[in-house]
Amino acid sequence: MGWVESIQRTINYIEANLLDELTMEQIAKVANSSVFHFQRTFSILTDMSVADYIRRRRLTLAAQELINSDSKIIDLSYKYGYDTPEAFTKAFRKQHGVTPSDARKKRGNLQSYNRLVIQVSLKGAEPMKYKIAEKESFQAVGVKRTYNCKTGENLKNIPLFWDEVNTNGTDGQLFQLNNGEIEGVLGVCVVDESQKDSGLMDYWIASAHIGDVPEHLSSLEIPASKWVIFEVHGAMPHAMQDTWKQIYSEWFPSNPYVPAGTPELEVYSSGDASSEDYYSEIWIPIK
Repeated sequence: MGWVESIQRTINYIEANLLDELTMEQIAKVANSSVFHFQRTFSILTDMSVADYIRRRRLTLAAQELINSDSKIIDLSYKYGYDTPEAFTKAFRKQHGVTPSDARKKRGNLQSYNRLVIQVSLKGAEPMKYKIAEKESFQAVGVKRTYNCKTGENLKNIPLFWDEVNTNGTDGQLFQLNNGEIEGVLGVCVVDESQKDSGLMDYWIASAHIGDVPEHLSSLEIPASKWVIFEVHGAMPHAMQDTWKQIYSEWFPSNPYVPAGTPELEVYSSGDASSEDYYSEIWIPIK
């Protein structure tokens, strides 16, 4: 479980330096990881970005100091990383629902985000259905967007990207083009290894396709890989999110594999994605 311990060690580092100017490069280095892979693992396990965690923890500590000291609000603004009292007040109100002045007067409730402790379940109470398969490289065609993982932009905007594709008919076109080895429409996470510390990732909505690439679409080569393929049963998006958590909190810590770092796939079948009987898959290249 070395990688799990490294995440907890990194959380401890963040907490010890919470009032300093932290960068994602520094944080990922403590975990001995790239910015992308640390941010992705962290967000899967916690449902928030590293930046969100730091912001929430700082504002939690700021609220505690506000009601337990005579420190001026302007001084607390600078101490907890805000350039102006106005910016601090806006962020404080967004998290706590009250202004710093009202909090000092004990008007309203405050919202506390406690220090994270990563707990890993190895009991396997809920069985996971998976298989391991080796596949040759194949072509995927579709559309892509680029997101910044440092800011959590991927967590917020990928669902909007799917909404766009489902609304404008691209989803249906991709199902029609799907004549490759993997059946279904794919969500593909891709990180350029030469830029892995930039925090940028490409996210594709595509399908496996043999043949020419339609003019309005782009193509991506998925490399030959050894894959672990997990079954996902249930309505979207919760079934997919819950399975990702189970993979990282149970399956990887109790198996001898690690992610290979090449594109990962979510595979969506045709049918009613809101149905409890909906079937999909997660494909992770491993080594």
